[in-house]
Amino acid sequence: MKRVAILISGSGSNMVKLVESMTGDHPARPVLVLSNDPDAAGLDKARSFGIPAVGVDHRPFGKDRAAFEKALQDHLLEAKPDIICLAGFMRILTADFVRQWQGRMLNIHPSLLPKYRGLNTHARALASADTEHGCTVHEVTAELDDGPILGQARVPILPNDTEQDLAARVLVQEHRLYPTVLRRFSAQDRTLVLL
Repeated sequence: MKRVAILISGSGSNMVKLVESMTGDHPARPVLVLSNDPDAAGLDKARSFGIPAVGVDHRPFGKDRAAFEKALQDHLLEAKPDIICLAGFMRILTADFVRQWQGRMLNIHPSLLPKYRGLNTHARALASADTEHGCTVHEVTAELDDGPILGQARVPILPNDTEQDLAARVLVQEHRLYPTVLRRFSAQDRTLVLL
């Protein structure tokens, strides 16, 4: 059974879907939820599932990313995860941190990578007059939003879409895609998932 740690920054909606999926014959189980915000709503949600949940506030560390990551790492090493899932974790991790978990860390990103790495993906898709948008699950590498793609889900962009409309439609697909990819990845299957 694979052990999964999930890193969040906010409400944890993707974390909840991952946790709900890891039951029955699923080859993985959640062992820790970590957040860079001690007040993140997702921490209480994780605790309601009986999962250890810890907030490591990034703010006291200032620009010392290595010290912040050391604090994260201490909790991760204690939990001994086989896989780390970034689920709305809004801190950029250093190459040193990523290297330690290379090949075992996943991220979900709200665009059809390699398009629109970084932030404001929905606004950028609308500004470009794209006809479709979506989300991507990929392995994490030292380059931002750049690792091997494991899954994508597409949504149409409709004529009167706002950023909020598009974000809501993409989130529905994130909640389908991430659990599907995690199940396969936990079974050492890196076959591309397309929804």
